[in-house]
Amino acid sequence: MNRLTPKNSIIIQQRLTPYFFLLPALIILGLTVFYPALQAFYLSFTRYEYDITQTPQWVGFANFQRLSKDPVFWQTLINTLIYLVGVVPILVIAPLILAILVNQKLRGMNWFRAAYYTPVVISMVVAGIAFKWLYAENGLLNQLLKGIFPEGIPWLTSPKFALYSVMVVTIWKGLGYYMVIYLAGLQSIGADVYEAAAIDGSDGISKHWDITVPLMKPYLALVAVISAISATKVFEEVYIMTEGGPRNSSKTIVYYLYEQAFNNLEISYACTIGLVLFLIILSLSIVRLLVNGANF
Repeated sequence: MNRLTPKNSIIIQQRLTPYFFLLPALIILGLTVFYPALQAFYLSFTRYEYDITQTPQWVGFANFQRLSKDPVFWQTLINTLIYLVGVVPILVIAPLILAILVNQKLRGMNWFRAAYYTPVVISMVVAGIAFKWLYAENGLLNQLLKGIFPEGIPWLTSPKFALYSVMVVTIWKGLGYYMVIYLAGLQSIGADVYEAAAIDGSDGISKHWDITVPLMKPYLALVAVISAISATKVFEEVYIMTEGGPRNSSKTIVYYLYEQAFNNLEISYACTIGLVLFLIILSLSIVRLLVNGANF
């Protein structure tokens, strides 16, 4: 039988020490994240609504069957997919262009970096209210377009424009954030790489296509997945600007979950929607890990 020698004791202590430091954070995460997540998973298979003082009743897959036949849920899912398609490509390409521009060594460029990053630090509530005023019937945008559209454009009151009007706020808020990520990647590319490319005849805009884009592929993949996850979870913009209207045209999955849980008090059905949302985000996270693994 092996005896616990002082040397073995030191080795065990060294191995256990990191876990002791992690223990407080794991306890907090367990109480605030893991346990509520498991409870929500359980509630998605029960009936727990209206009178939340009653014990949840097990109903199996009844909530999922209801979800599959819910036209509002499918509309919110389509709206969320449209949001992804409309927002993610712009947030992948436009910040890279901005990062290339502000990466130039010119006088006063730090002011431009600060200006582009300012929307990131502005509260989404403030941004949503400000854009709601801009989109108003007598708002600045309609006043500027009065010569072209005398009656104005119903930015937030028409099913044709509401969702796309909200997308603009998400794009405006995200440009500076993703620009900083790209800027960190651009500054890791040495000037000698561009000098060598210039000798081979790749200069001007072509050098960015030949050098910048290939070397920035890991950052492009990272921004694509992060922005996709953020677009999937969009809530504040919708809540402040349209409240899912008109006629559910701007309602997303997260807003529908909030509506079922807090407006209708259908907790179990909201947990079912949340489980579907979790699976979507988990899929995007797995894609991110696979892409990062392939790139690195």
